Amino acid sequence: MYELTIAGHFAAAHYLKGYDGSCSRMHGHTWKLEVTVQSDQLNNIGLVLDFKDLKKKLNGLLDHLDHVCLNEHPAFKEQNPTTENLAKYIYDEFAESCAPVKVRQVRVWESDNASVIYYE
Repeated sequence: MYELTIAGHFAAAHYLKGYDGSCSRMHGHTWKLEVTVQSDQLNNIGLVLDFKDLKKKLNGLLDHLDHVCLNEHPAFKEQNPTTENLAKYIYDEFAESCAPVKVRQVRVWESDNASVIYYE
């Protein structure tokens, strides 16, 4: 089995509805993330996928999250834009764009010492 990991980042604001504390107020993060894909197959030149293509897909996804209030993003109209929900959203969106290669996990860092991993 092969695993490829790429990293990215974006800056966005959010607030948590129903949260008892300072995170209920609008605040921002520079979110960092890692996306890992896996495959047991290589193409005819010995690659799972080209890193350049993976990064392009990830950057296209992150462009829609960069410098927005996540609470206003369509994906978070019905749920809080927590790091947990953000990790699942990125997982689901990225999985669609790189099929049939499987997304193994998405790790989202909201700070230097706090992250969430989502996988299925």
